[in-house]
Amino acid sequence: MIHNLILLLMAPVFIVQGRYVRKVTPKLEEASGPRSGSAGQGRVLRLLLVGDSAAAGVGAEDQSQALSGNVINQLSSHFKLEWQLHAKSGSTTRDTRSSLSDHPRQAYDIVIVSLGVNDVTKPLSSIRWLHQQKALVTQIRNHFSCRQIILTKIPPMEQFPALPHPLRWYLGSKAKAFNRQLTRWTATQSDCELIDLNYRLKPEQMAIDGFHPGPEIYQFWGATIAEVIKARWSSD
Repeated sequence: MIHNLILLLMAPVFIVQGRYVRKVTPKLEEASGPRSGSAGQGRVLRLLLVGDSAAAGVGAEDQSQALSGNVINQLSSHFKLEWQLHAKSGSTTRDTRSSLSDHPRQAYDIVIVSLGVNDVTKPLSSIRWLHQQKALVTQIRNHFSCRQIILTKIPPMEQFPALPHPLRWYLGSKAKAFNRQLTRWTATQSDCELIDLNYRLKPEQMAIDGFHPGPEIYQFWGATIAEVIKARWSSD
């Protein structure tokens, strides 16, 4: 109730600040480089990475420095990887569900998901977002027959340099509400893992736009995901 009242009273300010941020924030391109391939040796693992601009590597020059490249680099000495990246800047959970419906049905062992920031910026409640996330996970299970789904908590948007106050505070508090819902639900799903990087993220490690991860964040994120994968598959 209090949250809705604050939103109602502050909506004009948030709208003006949102337009300002879109106008002045540098528009960074998605990382260049291949979005599919094979690497490594050993047991075969089929990986699919899906999601938004962070999955697409915005903030890194090349995919080798982005999330996909760091995951592959960390795993290639342990597994033979067949991987693909399916991501687009600006994608919400709903957008990703729509695009995945057109993706060929095929089997992947692991699906890595990066979504949430764009959902937070929309007029969407945490309950509705969780419903969308549940639907996405169900779609991934049915479409790709995967055994492990790895999600990541929405980053602490209250620390994003690109966002002015009070918009920064509002989006940060909304992101936390989304994360609480997702944390409770994923804890009940045996095939889902939820990565939490928020305690390690530093604003000075972000990209020059103050909104996307920089190479250091991608490196730590990729290493964290790789450890989760190795813990599950090395002994499986």
